[in-house]
Amino acid sequence: MLDLSQKYTNFNTLILRRLRSLLSLFKYFVNYKRYLITGFLFIILSNIFAIFIPPIVRVSINGVLLKLNGDNLPKYIELLPEYFHDILGIALLSGGLILLAALLKGVCMYFMRMSVIVMSRHIEYDQKNDIFKHYQSLGQDFYAKNYTGDLMNRISDDVSKVRMFTGPAIMYSLNLTCMILMVVSMMLYINSAITIYVLVPLPILALSIYLVSDAMNRRSDHIQKRLSKITSFVQETFSGIQVVKSYAAENYFIRDFERLNQDYKNDNMSLVRVNGVFMPVVLALIGMSILITIYIGGNAVVQDKFSLGNIVEYIIYVNMLTWPVASLGYVTSLVQRGAASQRRIDEFMDVSPSEHIGKSKIEKLSNQIVFQDVWFRYDEKLPWVLQAVNFVIDAQSNFGILGTTGSGKSTIAKLLMGIYKPSKGHILIDGIPMQEYDRKSLNGIFGYVSQDIFLFSDTLKNNILIGARSQIDHNNLDAVINCSELEGEIKSFPNGMETVLGERGITLSGGQKQRVSIARALVRKPSILLIDNGLSAVDTKTEVTLKQNIKLWNSDNTSIFISHRISTVQDCDQVIFLDQGKIVESGSHKYLMNSSELYKRLNAKQSEF
Repeated sequence: MLDLSQKYTNFNTLILRRLRSLLSLFKYFVNYKRYLITGFLFIILSNIFAIFIPPIVRVSINGVLLKLNGDNLPKYIELLPEYFHDILGIALLSGGLILLAALLKGVCMYFMRMSVIVMSRHIEYDQKNDIFKHYQSLGQDFYAKNYTGDLMNRISDDVSKVRMFTGPAIMYSLNLTCMILMVVSMMLYINSAITIYVLVPLPILALSIYLVSDAMNRRSDHIQKRLSKITSFVQETFSGIQVVKSYAAENYFIRDFERLNQDYKNDNMSLVRVNGVFMPVVLALIGMSILITIYIGGNAVVQDKFSLGNIVEYIIYVNMLTWPVASLGYVTSLVQRGAASQRRIDEFMDVSPSEHIGKSKIEKLSNQIVFQDVWFRYDEKLPWVLQAVNFVIDAQSNFGILGTTGSGKSTIAKLLMGIYKPSKGHILIDGIPMQEYDRKSLNGIFGYVSQDIFLFSDTLKNNILIGARSQIDHNNLDAVINCSELEGEIKSFPNGMETVLGERGITLSGGQKQRVSIARALVRKPSILLIDNGLSAVDTKTEVTLKQNIKLWNSDNTSIFISHRISTVQDCDQVIFLDQGKIVESGSHKYLMNSSELYKRLNAKQSEF
């Protein structure tokens, strides 16, 4: 008994937490309250016109029966022209009034949907923009901790589920409430005792549909996860198709895809079986209400407490209530799924943006960058990546960072760019701690060439100009193409600078990608040029030419070269040699060749190749 009570309490807590998450949508409803109010008015009007129809049917049937029995005409007929005093006239009048009421109801329902559903589309548009804008304000450490697929799901699938709440769920809830209040009030007004009997199956119908809908939703969520796995598998397979073909591994991937597809089919079949229960349950309970109406109403007619018109009127009322009540489960499901999705969205929206972490502005490096006893690790449970790192980079100098794989070179690059913060120690730029600078201002002084080159599926020109800040930067385009040794390749492209690159720049070689990335970094003449293994895919001759061109392109800039190759850093004014996160040697290339056996052995080994 205690376990059941605890489960009930936990369930209520979960529901309340989910519903509270929907409060964050209040600002959107306020922005589009005009649509919501207009939609609510048309909901009321559509239901008013809807409840006009059953009384018209009742009065018409009773009038025709009176006429057939030779009794006097109903009073309302006597007030009309003589043309309506026969059965055909009564039928035409009733049919015309029903048609008019149905037409007006349809017009109101159209404007109801055009108000509420349009409001939900506006909210969806604003919410997607807000999420994407918030994503852009978050630091790269956030993206390092979260999967791209999860980010995409929250801005696509989760927003779509929230839209189903702000649109259909709101509309059906308001329509359901108005319909039940109006119809039940009319039925109670006519005969309260019969109404209670007639309405007994409807709560059972609502509960049954809720249980079936809940089972369908759980299976639908499971199917969505299966579909996500299939999509990810296919995307990864096609992205790595060269590897698949090279190793003749087609059968291996076909076998895995068939397994995933079989699981997806089995889950869909399970959903179909549950879905098959839906209509029989609805029709059975609707039929029960109609049978109760006929039985109880028939007895009342015999006792002269009810009329045949009343029975038909009640049957229409029952049918009017059936689908709104049946939609209770669907609406409840939409609300719960919308609340769960909004809670997932809020998890990321509540992450503080790192766009403006400080107030100080910086236009260029005037003095130096200082690493003071910097320690860093990606997580408290993981080992140190950098330990007690100390060095100084003077403005307008060439600085080299050398080290083997896993020595912490790229981590220093990320710390310099402000992507990560030191776990211990300080990084000073012109004497001011890095965290006191405005993020956009700080990023503006860097030109960054990473070891993992990413190019967009856009023209070559737009890929280079993505970092351009002004027309002056655009005017530098031809010059940086020459500086990056790209002129020859561009002439060979079918559309020159307007050539559209494939996904992730797949149409370019590794060396071409690196030179495009260098052009992108140089186009705005950055104060600090940071190249992290950005010359690894070019030959030695091209590497020497590129470094000379970079030096001539902007003699005032500070260049930082990060590499595992000594040839890349040997021309630098100062070189630090990293090993397992520690600086083991530092000095100029000439000094290190004379004083460091480790450096000398590495140079000799690399010279052999």
